[in-house]
Amino acid sequence: MHELVDGIKELGLRYLMHGNTCTLPKVHDILVNERYRLVRKISQGGFGMVYSEVDLQSGTEVALKLTHTNDDYDALKGENYTYEVLAGGVGIPHVMWFGEECEYYVLVHELLGPSLEDLFDYCDQKFSLKTVLLIADQAISRIEYIHSKNVLHRDVKPSNFLMGVGRRGNILYAIDFDIRYENHPFCGTTRYASINNHNGQEQSWRDDLESLGYVLVFFALGSLPWQGLKATTDQKKQELVKHMKTSLSAEELCAGLPDAFAKYIDYTRSLRFEDKPNYAHLRQRFRRVFRSKGYKYDNIFDWTVKSFNEIHGLKDDTAVPQTRRPKGGRRKTPNVRGTLKRGRQPKSKLPVSPG
Repeated sequence: MHELVDGIKELGLRYLMHGNTCTLPKVHDILVNERYRLVRKISQGGFGMVYSEVDLQSGTEVALKLTHTNDDYDALKGENYTYEVLAGGVGIPHVMWFGEECEYYVLVHELLGPSLEDLFDYCDQKFSLKTVLLIADQAISRIEYIHSKNVLHRDVKPSNFLMGVGRRGNILYAIDFDIRYENHPFCGTTRYASINNHNGQEQSWRDDLESLGYVLVFFALGSLPWQGLKATTDQKKQELVKHMKTSLSAEELCAGLPDAFAKYIDYTRSLRFEDKPNYAHLRQRFRRVFRSKGYKYDNIFDWTVKSFNEIHGLKDDTAVPQTRRPKGGRRKTPNVRGTLKRGRQPKSKLPVSPG
């Protein structure tokens, strides 16, 4: 409760209460569009905050993202437009409302679960091969659908993939499309950026997929070789990361992993700007590894087992033997109970990718 009030004060949120006077309301008086009542802060990003709220008409919990009208309006407006273009796709958040509310731009969409970044930390910063392959299968499909609508993500990273909640707890969602930097020489996150992005080249389909490759290697190995590089400026750090990425072959980067990972990296790096990626080919490479290991498409991820064991008082090492506990004790546990529901592998008929 106090955290929510503090967060609102931090943003300088003022709410119209009497006539033309805006004052800070009590938490339960914060009503958006006369329908959505704020409950708690979920997260804070570079250009706004995300809150959980209750839809008073349906009684369901939804998510609200807001930015001040003095800040970058195009960011939230562009995000809403992107969701409109992608509406109806599996793993795309459903938007309920977008508008202006007392000096704030507000985007309301369905509530989602923890990000892959949160879940990675929860699982002691390393995923099992099975979990990485399950993620790869869905993530490639998400990117394929996004590209089929002539949209680029531009910032593929663990924190921009979230799991659903409840009946959709096994579905991977893509969020936070970086349309603000379409014409910038570099956009995205240095750790996962493609080599062409580092070189200042305009991004295309290949770059989203190459970034996903680095995310998958990061999940499988627990780290990337260019993490922790020290530099006096961000630009110098980008140069160091770029040099290491270009110096390391895919085989060296993916040492210890099945060949499918290195071949994925090589393939995405070999694509030209205008080349249409073969998404099915990339999926099949990982699926062959999945089948060769005897895994089942049961949507039981590492965090599913770990959370189940914690709920039932079992030892963590019975859940995910290959994970390691971080130094300094346990990490903060994300709310993963909504992902415990077992279900079949999500199947969807995706549109044909653009040629």
